[in-house]
Amino acid sequence: MKISDLHYDLPEGLIAQNPVEPRDSARLLVAAASGLERHRRVRDLVDLVAPGTLVVVNDTRVRKARLRGRKRGSGGAVEFLLHRPFEQAGDRGRWECMGRASKPLREGAVVDFAGIEATVVERRGKMVIADLVALGGISLEAAIEVAGDVPLPPYITRATNEQDSARYQTIFAREIGASAAPTASLHFTRELVEALKAKGVHFATTTLHVGLGTFETPTVEDLDDHPMHAEPYRMPEATAEAIAEARARRAPVLAVGTTVVRALESAADPQREGHVIAGGGETRLLIQPGFRYRVVDKLLTNFHLPESTLLALVGAFVGLDTMRAVYREAVAAEYRFFSYGDAMLLERSIP
Repeated sequence: MKISDLHYDLPEGLIAQNPVEPRDSARLLVAAASGLERHRRVRDLVDLVAPGTLVVVNDTRVRKARLRGRKRGSGGAVEFLLHRPFEQAGDRGRWECMGRASKPLREGAVVDFAGIEATVVERRGKMVIADLVALGGISLEAAIEVAGDVPLPPYITRATNEQDSARYQTIFAREIGASAAPTASLHFTRELVEALKAKGVHFATTTLHVGLGTFETPTVEDLDDHPMHAEPYRMPEATAEAIAEARARRAPVLAVGTTVVRALESAADPQREGHVIAGGGETRLLIQPGFRYRVVDKLLTNFHLPESTLLALVGAFVGLDTMRAVYREAVAAEYRFFSYGDAMLLERSIP
């Protein structure tokens, strides 16, 4: 499809800069398969989600991946945004990072962060490969947690604050490794989860570590030519069994966020419609109109960037006409957009 088909006009004032409190007070735009739109709150999921539904959430945990330090010798300011580890054990590791400095970082340059020493090994375009060593006898992961800041998305233009450490993390976060939050899950409170469970709604988890590529918009006109970013995922055996049980009772599978969609559809069992295969790996799945969903029946998601692969995923889920109508309604009703914004509840369009 053409990237221009995924354009919409978004007033800058609708980009959420701060989260709402409590989490589940965010607005919720409900779009049924019939096209009916209703304006609710996330806490109303207790009324909107049918008993027996299987809700799948992403249990990835956001790493405090933004490191700020000084170049040894010159004292120049340097910022690393940790992207992915090639190897890590104990107090050291080799990382691919997005590096930013007043002057280009050359091979061999040493950067001092708070409790971490980094040596640049190689430059790869806007990325650098660096060896990181934790000082003070603690693990590198622990040192990153102490020295780093929450990596808020680029469209949140304010400085990070202490509130972000808790609010840019979901209540389901367990497996550390994400560079960005699975934002649809940010709306859940423990009270909401317990209320849904009391109603007979089931929960399961998958892990997909969200990478920096989630913020990249395609630079090609035809989405078929876009080199989709890779993200590691894991599908637990317990979740595969929970999905099989949902199918046996003819209950829908509700994915919380596009990361869960990518994990579930990447793990789809080609031999058994609606089921998944336990395991994991790395996914480069690009979902766009024409894609046949095998696992996900309903989707809770935030509003996405114009001309993005995530918007294409939504268009494939509900159909382009419905997607455009939902986004027009959201803009007209002044919903809050992106990571700290509001959400929508969608039913899959069946061709």
